[in-house]
Amino acid sequence: MDQAALISVGLPAALFLIMVGMGLTLTPRDFREVLVAPRATVFGLVAQIVLLPLVGVGLAVSLDLSPALAVGLVIIAACPGGTTSNLFAFLGRGDVALSIVLTVAASLITIVTLPMFTSWALGHFQDSSRVLELPVLRTILTLLVIILVPVAIGMTIRHFKRHWAEKGEKLVSVFGLLVLILVIALLLVDLGEEALVLLRQGGLAVVLLNVIGLVLGMVGGRLLGLDRPQAFTVAIELGIKNGTLGLMVTLTLLHSDAMSVPAAVYGVLMFLFGFLMLGYSRLTGIGRAAPAR
Repeated sequence: MDQAALISVGLPAALFLIMVGMGLTLTPRDFREVLVAPRATVFGLVAQIVLLPLVGVGLAVSLDLSPALAVGLVIIAACPGGTTSNLFAFLGRGDVALSIVLTVAASLITIVTLPMFTSWALGHFQDSSRVLELPVLRTILTLLVIILVPVAIGMTIRHFKRHWAEKGEKLVSVFGLLVLILVIALLLVDLGEEALVLLRQGGLAVVLLNVIGLVLGMVGGRLLGLDRPQAFTVAIELGIKNGTLGLMVTLTLLHSDAMSVPAAVYGVLMFLFGFLMLGYSRLTGIGRAAPAR
């Protein structure tokens, strides 16, 4: 399979399997968190779906990014949390049930909101003489197929074959990480020397987006009265994103290597900041005295 086929076919297929892995971790009872802790759930969803994309727009404008990088930054900012966020929430002694609900709910909602933010960014940042349009309906249908359907499949497998699900979810998580690394490597090879230029231009914006997301989750959550494990979990959801989804939108739907750079850089740096958050959790004892649910 050549590089073009790997991106156009392999990337969506890989994302489908990753979302099946997310479904393997879920049962209908997990969604009771929406009712048990509505404040944490609502804040986490609003922050992911509305506030962070607006932060991305603000950074793109204030840092005067090139049109391609500006659009790419908005796209990764509008992506939901990734499945890896659930693992970081667990290792950091956060609220794992809340993490799962936020990841799944945000993924389902962004089926609509991600195309909206992407279309707006394309119209706002691009040169009017070279406008690239997002096929909105096709994008929504694509996201439905690679998000909603596989999550349902994973949940069904877990319901009937729990032992299969427990083994499969670990393999799928590793697979997702390997796919992300492979796509980023191919992207860097394809861009060549241009990659260094784009990294210098967009690296600061990606770092700021990640840091602002983490701070927004922790500080905003505490100001709203969330306990420390909940605030930590929201911060992780804002910081650990579905970079594979961002790459799929930019590479397979928009066919733009340059626009994919923010998602690729974010997909690498988010792990560094995630481990820093784990260190913060261990040092401060987050979750050590969390009340049992």
